Order: sequence, then structure tokens, then C-alpha cells
Amino acid sequence: MKIICSKSDLVKAVNISMRAVPVRSTVPILECILMKASLNRITFTTNDMEMGIETIVPGSVIEEGMIAIDAKIFSDIVRKLPDADVTLTTDANMTATIVCGKTKFNVSGHEGDDFTDLPAVEKEDCIEISQLTLKETINRTIFSTAQSENNKLMTGELFEINGSQLKVVSLDGHRVAIRRVELKEVYSDKKVVVPGKTLQEMSKILSSEADDTVNLYFMNNHIVFDMPGTTVVSTLIEGEFFDIDHMLSKDYETRMNVNRQTLLSSIDRSTLFVREGDKKPIIMDIHDGFMKMTIDSPIGSMDEDIDIEKEGRDIMIGFNPKFMIDALKAISDEDVTLYLLNPKAPCFIRDENETYTYIVLPVNFVK
Repeated sequence: MKIICSKSDLVKAVNISMRAVPVRSTVPILECILMKASLNRITFTTNDMEMGIETIVPGSVIEEGMIAIDAKIFSDIVRKLPDADVTLTTDANMTATIVCGKTKFNVSGHEGDDFTDLPAVEKEDCIEISQLTLKETINRTIFSTAQSENNKLMTGELFEINGSQLKVVSLDGHRVAIRRVELKEVYSDKKVVVPGKTLQEMSKILSSEADDTVNLYFMNNHIVFDMPGTTVVSTLIEGEFFDIDHMLSKDYETRMNVNRQTLLSSIDRSTLFVREGDKKPIIMDIHDGFMKMTIDSPIGSMDEDIDIEKEGRDIMIGFNPKFMIDALKAISDEDVTLYLLNPKAPCFIRDENETYTYIVLPVNFVK
């Protein structure tokens, strides 16, 4: 095999490919990048058996071939190469020679035939969405997935297609994040649970340009994200996602409108007195026209009054400050509206059109 490509294109392809390389694997070949040159096309493939990536590398194919090279070593080499064209050749002993300017590396590789191929993709019935929209939707929901594997479904996000709407839902037992996106066309109904790990990596791969699109394909056990030059295939989490519709109550006794940044800054200041592992709640004492924010810990205390618009009865309620901060950071509106029922019922943060809904469970506290 012999290929020639620019260092910048090589770095970009490696950065994308590395997102599906396992840190450790019982199958050593999976710790490699599979490089294939054929029919004037150079592709890099990686696969950790849960997520696989194939990306096309711009360049010239002088001689066709295939080799698997340790991904970490190859990544480190590529990053440190001079800014010039890179020539990569392989010999019959599966040794790769990488030449860039006056720099030359020889790296031992493996037979590409031993690499585990990605699942075959049936590209039918695709759903098209802006890469920027999908990226923002992931970033504004992924924080409320569970980190523990005790309940596998909670480590993923529900992707539900209903007509022309995509609904993305995540929850961890203490909070729920819901985002609704209007699609340009009407599609057949679908409902799958995508691993949070896949979505975290996808948010780094997806473009921030609104005009760039990605096609989603839903198969029995996989979801495919197909972008120009890159395809990501991920396994799905089996099982029926939690029925959250019964939680989406419209009942409330207190409705509060407040400047989002003002509320966020106040809660953020309160965390100065919260150490990691502490369970000190932020107390919201809501009255007509103002809300008193209070936190008290062995380190110190803080209280602050915030101007609000309130409808309904007064209420005092406590929350984990981090959960409120995460929700508020995921919203871009200038003002937010909180709906409260009683000190033991969840708080709803949602806009009028319900393009977003964040549910945060309260924390018990002693007055």
C-alpha cells in the first residue's frame, strides 16, 4: 500500500477515528486503526464493538492495500509530524513507513483481514437533521444520563420520532431532560435508546455549521449517523425506555418567571460553600416579587434576594444546586419559567412551546 495525504487531513481523520478506539480490549486488533486504500479512496476504520467509525481521508492512492496500526502510536506520530504532505507505505511484513519532509518512522502493523468489520448498513428510510441542531440537542440533554451501569437504560437517551418531531429524553433518577426538535419532513414513528457514550462522542464529531446535515438510519440493533466523509454505527440499548408521560403534569400552585442568568449566577455563587460529595441543598423561599436564595454549610453560608414575577402561592423548596445549574446552562432563553406544586413535588422548567422541559426533583431540608 502507498498513499499520500496532507498532515492536516490526516490529523482530522485520526481525531475522528480515535473516538471509537477502546482503551483496553481483549481483542488487541481493536486497539488499531484499519487503513484501507482502494479505488482512489482512503478509509480509516475503528471499532470498539459498541461504536464503529469509518471516515474517508482525502489523498492519493498510489498502490492499493490494507493495514492495521496501533491507534495510539499512529495518533502520536501524526500529531508530531511537520506540516507537509505525508507518504505512508507498507511492505510484505506489515511494516508501515511514514515519511513527512525529512522525518521518517517505521511502525509494525497487523494484517487488516483480522479487523472486525462494521455492521452492514441498509441505507433506507433515513431521517435528515442539521448537524448543529443534533449537536445542541445532545449537549442540552446528555448531562442527565446516569453514570452508573446499574440501570443500563438510564445510561442512554431516548430518540423518538413522531411524525415531524424528534424527541430526545434522558434521566438519571433525580432529573429529566427533554428536547423536542421540529424536522423538515414527516417520518414514520420510531423509538430507540442510544448509548450516552456514543452521543458524547457524536457531539464532538458533529459540525457546528447549521447548513451541514446528518442522516440517521434506524436498524433493529443499531443506529447509523451518516455525514459527508464519516459514518458512525452504534449498537442500541435494548429494553423499553421509561414512560415519562405520567410525570409531565401541567398542575402547579406556583409559577415563577426569572432572569435565567441572574438565577444561574446566584446558584453558582452558592456552590462556593459546597464541597464535592456534600448534599447541601440550595433553598428557594419564593414570595411575591422576590425569592430569597439560601445555602448553609459548615464552611459558611450565603443568602441573596432575586427579583422575580410570581403567580400563585408562596413556597419554600430545596434543590441540589448542581442539578439546577445543569438545567439552566442548557437553556439559551433570557428568562425562564419554573412551575412548582409543593415542596416535595418536582420542579418543571419549560418554555411555552415545550421545545424544552427540565424536571428536577426537590431535596428534603430542615428549616
